[in-house]
Amino acid sequence: MNKTFKFFALAFFLFFLASCSLSKEYEVIYVDKPTEQMNHESNRNHEHEIVIGLVPKIANIPYFLAAKEGALEAAKDLNVTVIYKGPSAATAEEQIAVIHELIEQKVDVIAVSANDPKKLGTVLQQAREKGIKVITWDADTDAKYRDFFVNMVDAEQMGRHIMDLLALEMGERGKYVILTGSPTAANLNNWIRWLKVQQEEYYPELELLDVEYANEDIHKAYNLTVNLLKKYDDLKGIIGISTVNPPAIAQALKDYGKSGDIKVVGTSTPNMTRPYLKEDVLQTITLWSPQKLGYLTIALAKNLVLEDLPYDGQFVENIGNISFDGDMVIMGQPIDFTKENVDQYDF
Repeated sequence: MNKTFKFFALAFFLFFLASCSLSKEYEVIYVDKPTEQMNHESNRNHEHEIVIGLVPKIANIPYFLAAKEGALEAAKDLNVTVIYKGPSAATAEEQIAVIHELIEQKVDVIAVSANDPKKLGTVLQQAREKGIKVITWDADTDAKYRDFFVNMVDAEQMGRHIMDLLALEMGERGKYVILTGSPTAANLNNWIRWLKVQQEEYYPELELLDVEYANEDIHKAYNLTVNLLKKYDDLKGIIGISTVNPPAIAQALKDYGKSGDIKVVGTSTPNMTRPYLKEDVLQTITLWSPQKLGYLTIALAKNLVLEDLPYDGQFVENIGNISFDGDMVIMGQPIDFTKENVDQYDF
């Protein structure tokens, strides 16, 4: 009995040694890496093979946090990893630093809402040279720096629509100003270009007095509004472009006793503007679902890694049918929020 046991023990030991010498998987256990890092790499290799870096214009304002929520939902549904990383200020320089970090992390796709259509070009080209796919969402770069742009709405339609909203509230006459985000934000500039076209073509008795830039800073937007109220006694309307601007404008109007005297329309989220809409300080706010935009961006980014390009009329799960014209996706139509319907929405 004892001899038999020793024979089997020796045989097992020799088999174990042979297995160790042939197994590469066994050898990598001895690589000098922290356990947490090894687990992360194992997950990437087996569960989350596609890693997508999602870069907003600025990290922690409600609009982009809502987009992040949609992106993380897509990550779960589509079995990819999403790294949401944005600058603390809406500048090209801070975005460039974020993109460099994502390049170092060797992500598969960088999806960026660009603060500047040109300044990001060099770093995005560097990413592409390293085999990283690049797309834009929410705000575009020059087309040569990315594969395609995931747009929320058609720029012409959006700009003309915003102008129509203000003209309706002002009775198609009077003086107005525009308070927007970054002076280099391509999407905002395109909307402004088209709303000016709409005014010139259809509302000759409206007059644009000024365009001011708050750079996605709600406190700056408030102070700029106060300055505009002091500068123009005959001001009758304000357009707030960029989600932080309409609530800042509304609070300034309330604080200076101008509620209702000056009509305000613009782009923001229902949650940020609900009380001001209900008090008639804001008249109409228009936007789209940022959650859906985040979801769509991740879905299309994954498809791009799989060499599956978007196409016109494509149905995307949880989004619906999208438009595509060769290098730009259009998610859908804008939604208007008023005091009557704002409670139907939560983002």
